[in-house]
Amino acid sequence: MTHELLTIGRISVDIYPNNIGVDLEDVTSFGKYLGGSPSNVAVAAARHGRRAAVITRTGDDAFGTYLHRELRKFNVDDSFVTPVKEWPTAVTFCAIKPPDDFPLYFYGRFPTAPDLQIKAAELDLGAIRDAGIFWSTVTGLCQEPSRSAHLAAHQARPRTGLTPGQYTVLDLDYRPMFWASEADAREQVARILPHVTVAIGNDKECAVAVGEGTPDEQADRLLAAGVEIAVVKLGPDGVMAKTRTERVVSAPVPVETVNGLGAGDSFGGAFCHGLLSGWPLAQVLDFANAAGALVASRLSCADAMPTPEEVTALLAERGRLAAGPYATEGATL
Repeated sequence: MTHELLTIGRISVDIYPNNIGVDLEDVTSFGKYLGGSPSNVAVAAARHGRRAAVITRTGDDAFGTYLHRELRKFNVDDSFVTPVKEWPTAVTFCAIKPPDDFPLYFYGRFPTAPDLQIKAAELDLGAIRDAGIFWSTVTGLCQEPSRSAHLAAHQARPRTGLTPGQYTVLDLDYRPMFWASEADAREQVARILPHVTVAIGNDKECAVAVGEGTPDEQADRLLAAGVEIAVVKLGPDGVMAKTRTERVVSAPVPVETVNGLGAGDSFGGAFCHGLLSGWPLAQVLDFANAAGALVASRLSCADAMPTPEEVTALLAERGRLAAGPYATEGATL
């Protein structure tokens, strides 16, 4: 089976508090969810009806069994998910303190984690080459053998330009606790960028990748590095996407924030759905922006990923109708 979206990298069990607005030490009960950004992106795309799979590794333990079960529940192909006997499945705790304080606490990731034990020799390069979209993250470059596996996977991808149907996406998700320095991260990103057609990141992530500057300057540097769509998240000002011939901005979609941690992953899955649908870039961006906002208004990540109908309903409610099969005939953004 050819996958419309194939992601690679982090997976974990997310332990989220049921008590909102308190510090972690004061939480009295928790919920358990599938987590890890590339895995969440696959779930988000599957919610939009896409054939999605993830390449990752778990511990050979009960939490690993749980993650397989959750992936299958969300219609994500788990055939590229394998166990590691030496290391336990990673677990991530967080506190939820709206509107903008969501500290993460990583367990089972130091000195390494199962998903950083992905090996180049074990990759199905044919599946990677043929996937409509291949999605990876900067975190997967932070140590070996994952670093070499990511490079081998990117080298297997064709350079297809902006022809709808096949893209290679790098999520610039820089997390400083996984790196020796920003310079180390920038060096590894520079090795991958020539194999990337789409790069997505916020101001800090783009600064680590290509240096400080305005959003337009950062986007231009990403384009100069070989990327063909540069997506720069603008925080409260929305999100911008830039190609060599086009610049579009999607304004924020206001919601009451409950948990902002999964918004970027929902954005990513919806963005992939729009690319695969062949929509104009402005419509892809607006749809993805609304999908991210919906998850920010909910407690969990994977379990909170919206359907196309929910995204379209939110855009319609805000007077911004989306493109695609659920749009009103002739609607524009």
